[in-house]
Amino acid sequence: MKKEGINKAIWIPVIAGVGALTILTALLVFFGPRRTEVIPEHVLFYAENQTPDYPTTLGGQRFADLVYERTDGRIKILIKSGAELGSEGEVIDQMKYGGIAFARVSLSQMAERIPEMNVLLMPYLYDGPEHMWRILEGSIGDEFLQKAGNYDLVGLSWYDAGARNFYSTGKPITCLEDLQGMKIRVQESSMMADMVSALGASPVEVVYAEVYSAIEQGIVQGAENNWPSYEAMNHYKVAEYYTIDEHVRVPEMQICSKVVWEKLSKEDQEILLECAKESALYERELWKEREETSRQIAVDYGTTVIELSADEKKRFRNAMSGVYEKYCGDYMDLLDRIMEY
Repeated sequence: MKKEGINKAIWIPVIAGVGALTILTALLVFFGPRRTEVIPEHVLFYAENQTPDYPTTLGGQRFADLVYERTDGRIKILIKSGAELGSEGEVIDQMKYGGIAFARVSLSQMAERIPEMNVLLMPYLYDGPEHMWRILEGSIGDEFLQKAGNYDLVGLSWYDAGARNFYSTGKPITCLEDLQGMKIRVQESSMMADMVSALGASPVEVVYAEVYSAIEQGIVQGAENNWPSYEAMNHYKVAEYYTIDEHVRVPEMQICSKVVWEKLSKEDQEILLECAKESALYERELWKEREETSRQIAVDYGTTVIELSADEKKRFRNAMSGVYEKYCGDYMDLLDRIMEY
């Protein structure tokens, strides 16, 4: 006998042996509409040099998820963390030619290519986090995002990286006089070295991975960094005093390759900007939580926290006049504008 369609005889024993719900599910799977998988029009790489669980990486993933959702899957962004696509400097250079679509980079790296960006990196520039975010979320911040175009990049939004503070062993840093003659570790940065010198201390360049042993062995008496770095690298175990002077706040920028940007529709460009700003708010909350956790770990271990008074911070800032002139001589009007904002 010729079989057409599904032989009912096959289904009779099946129905007798299973429940109605199971049968209904099987029928829906067999006869129901097939879900078509969305094939993205654009699959783009996003470079991040931090670990997968770091606030900036998680912020980037939120950005990618929002973009995928709001473009109905037309744009898929793949986050490559842990410097898989290269160092921040290498990534920026690749983006100029469209090799990488998106990235989150430190503003210090952008300043290497766009000198005017140095203005936002100056020591003791901001009175606190509220002051910095008033600048970055206002007209001045928008101006600096647009300056990314000078290197064939598009500035999307600002990410937080906290404030850097001094920490020491042997004696606390409570005022400007305490820094006189101290050996302080600095990163490979002429500006940071000049800042430490201007405060009366002696800068000593030590790579990040060796700071713990440098403090432990007495090569330096202190260093400077943010709370998460101080805690993550166990520096709190060898430098028991942490002085909150907030000498540097280095914001970070989410950027897009101009080559990639110009291939997208105006509508998609607007979606990217919208999602970037939303992801930035998310990253800031994560950073705040990370800072509080790191601080608590250090304090529980025995770290003594010193908070400088407003008057003492002013003395630290006043010592920076030569540094401001050296690195922002052509932009002193803008520097004053930021300080007074």
